[in-house]
Amino acid sequence: MNILALLAVLSPYLSETDIRRMRWVAQAMLSMTGRVTMLGISRWTGKGGSYRSIQRLFKTKIPWIKVFLLFFKKHLFNVKFEYLLVGDESVITKSGKHTFGIDRFYAGLLKKVVKSIAIFSLSIASVEERHSYPLQVEQVLRTEEEKESAKKKKNKKSKKKSNPKKKKLGRPKGSKNRDKTQVSLTPELLRIQNMIKKQLQLLQPLVKIRHIALDGHFGNNNALQMVLLSGLDLVSKLRSDSALYFLYEGQQKARGPKRKYGNKVDYRNIPVKYLVSQKTEKGIQTKIYQSKMLHKSFAQMLNVVIITKTNLKTGAFAHVVLFSSDMKLSFEKIIDYYSLRFQIEFNFRDAKQFWGLEDFMNIKEVQLTNALNLSLFMTNLSQVLLREFRHTNPESGILDLKAYYRAAKYFEETIKMLPQKPEPILFEQIFGRLASFSSVHTANSPLLPP
Repeated sequence: MNILALLAVLSPYLSETDIRRMRWVAQAMLSMTGRVTMLGISRWTGKGGSYRSIQRLFKTKIPWIKVFLLFFKKHLFNVKFEYLLVGDESVITKSGKHTFGIDRFYAGLLKKVVKSIAIFSLSIASVEERHSYPLQVEQVLRTEEEKESAKKKKNKKSKKKSNPKKKKLGRPKGSKNRDKTQVSLTPELLRIQNMIKKQLQLLQPLVKIRHIALDGHFGNNNALQMVLLSGLDLVSKLRSDSALYFLYEGQQKARGPKRKYGNKVDYRNIPVKYLVSQKTEKGIQTKIYQSKMLHKSFAQMLNVVIITKTNLKTGAFAHVVLFSSDMKLSFEKIIDYYSLRFQIEFNFRDAKQFWGLEDFMNIKEVQLTNALNLSLFMTNLSQVLLREFRHTNPESGILDLKAYYRAAKYFEETIKMLPQKPEPILFEQIFGRLASFSSVHTANSPLLPP
C-alpha cells in the first residue's frame, strides 16, 4: 500500500516536495496515537519529516477543492455508479480568542451554543457503495450582519413568548400577492450556493449530478429556491407539524381564480389511495404514503413522502415528512437519497475520531484551512487503503488499518537497533505478531510488512 504512489496523481496542483511532505504526514497520521497536532505528527515521521517540514506544509496554500476532486477521480470514482451531492455543517469546539473564525455556534450533539468554529462540507455520495467522499470544505465565517439579524430574531421570539397576543383572523388589510420564487437569500444560503456552483462546474466533465440531499434545517422555501437556482433538485425533510395540503380535485368555478388547495393533511388519517407501502415487524406497523402536495410557504408543488410508524400494542404514533422538488422521484428514491445524507455524518465522525478534526492547535487562516481539509482528505485516503487491505482481511476497519501502520513503524524502529538482521521468515513472524496484537479483527491471512 504505497501512499506516495496514491498521492503522486496530485502533481498538477502540488509540487514534488509538498507531495513528499504530505506522504510523511499521512503515514504519521495512520501510525500515531494521541492528539493529531503538528508536533504530534512530527514525532511519528521518519527521516525528512521534521517539525519544520510539517510547519512548511501547513503554511502552503493548497487548492484543496481541486486536490479532493482529482484524488476522487483517480482512485474512488466509478463510471457505472450513481452519485448525488450531500451537504452538512459540523461544529468543532475551540477555546482561546485568536483562532481564525472563532465564534459561538450551536452544537447539535451538545444541544447548546458553544465557543467553536464551524465548517460546511459538500460530499459526493455513491448510491451503490452507500458511502460519501468529501469534496469541498469551507469554514463558516459569520458577518456582523448575520450576527445582528440572529440577535433580532432571538429578541423577537422572546417578546412573543412574554407578550402572547392573539393574531387577527384573515389577511392583513392592504397586503399584496408576492412571487415566492423571488427570495432574498441569507448570507448562509449564498455561501452554500457558491460552494454548490463551484463544485458542479468541476464535476461537470466527470459526472452529471441532479440531486442534493440536505437535512431538515434546509426544509424551507428559501433553501429550495437556492438549490433550484444552482441547477439541482432538493431532497430534504419538513417539520413534523408542517401544514401540507392535497391538491384540489373538486369542480372548479366557471369564473375567477382556480382553487389549488384541497384538504389539509391529517397525519393520523391519510387516505388509503396515497398508501404505497405497508409492513408490520415486531408489533410496529410502518406505512409509507406519497403524493404531490402544496405548502403555503413554498412556491412550488412538492413531491412528499410521509412515513408513519404505529405501535400496535400501545398505540404510540410517530411520523417523518420527506420531500423533493423532483416530481418524478419514486418514494424509494426519496427515502434512499435522504438516508444517504447521513453518510456525511460518518465522514465527520471519522475525521474527528481518527484524523484530528478536533485536535488541531492552528490559529492562523492558512494553517487552520489546511488542518481542516487534511483531516477530511484522510477519510478519502483511508478508504482507498482499506479497499486494498480488505482483499486479505475483509472485516477490517480503520482501527485495524491504523494498527497495521503502527506495527510497521514499531517494526522499522526495532529492526534499526538490531546488530544483525534476522531471516526473512522471522521478519514476517515478528511483523504479523505486532500487527495482530492491537487489531480489532483478527487477520485471516498473515500480515506482511509494507
